[in-house]
Amino acid sequence: MSGRDRPRTVHGAEIMGTHIGIQVIGAAREVEDAVAGCFAELRHVDETFSPYRADSQVSRIADGRLGLDDAGDEVRAVAAACVDLESATDGRFSAWWNRRFDPSGYVKGWAVERVARRHLAPLLERGAEAVGINAGGDVQVFTADDSDWTWRVGIADPHRPDRFAATLELADGAVATSGVAERGAHIVDPRTGMPARGIAAATVVAAGLTLADVWATTAVISGPDDVSWTRTS
Repeated sequence: MSGRDRPRTVHGAEIMGTHIGIQVIGAAREVEDAVAGCFAELRHVDETFSPYRADSQVSRIADGRLGLDDAGDEVRAVAAACVDLESATDGRFSAWWNRRFDPSGYVKGWAVERVARRHLAPLLERGAEAVGINAGGDVQVFTADDSDWTWRVGIADPHRPDRFAATLELADGAVATSGVAERGAHIVDPRTGMPARGIAAATVVAAGLTLADVWATTAVISGPDDVSWTRTS
């Protein structure tokens, strides 16, 4: 059966300041519940971690209304992960670079990978051939062991965002791209406080979107002349 002939379910929502798209290939049970679970959990993450919401725990920590030790379990776990990654990246990634706790560079990839594993991957045992979630161009996908399905992931050209610079194919894993395609020179080098301008974009393929996203950003910050981060990623 060709890809065009296989049943496909597509859902989308605007959450965390970006478009979230979910696709399920093949007929599966409980798809609607799985998709609803993804969107509900991502909205909860946004309510908890968004630095743009005055009532989020992250905003309350940043302005001193809430101590990190008094925050919820999720927030403290994310903070601990950010500490580890700051060490692993030699300071190229930091949730405290501007002296305010802001784990935005970690949370999107972590949240999307988490909902994909919790809600979408189980659909492979309920009849689905493949499942995937796309968050603003960063994707996490899974494919059943007995399926020949392959996901094709387009990588945006940072100089011409309406076109693809490359296309990757994979059955399982994550693809994350960091750069200037959508938001300009918004990636800041925590070590200097200045925007990273050495390269236009970097793409990382990994098993999970959490680390793919962090290391793609690390690559942009490192620039073309510093590949030392590849020894620890």
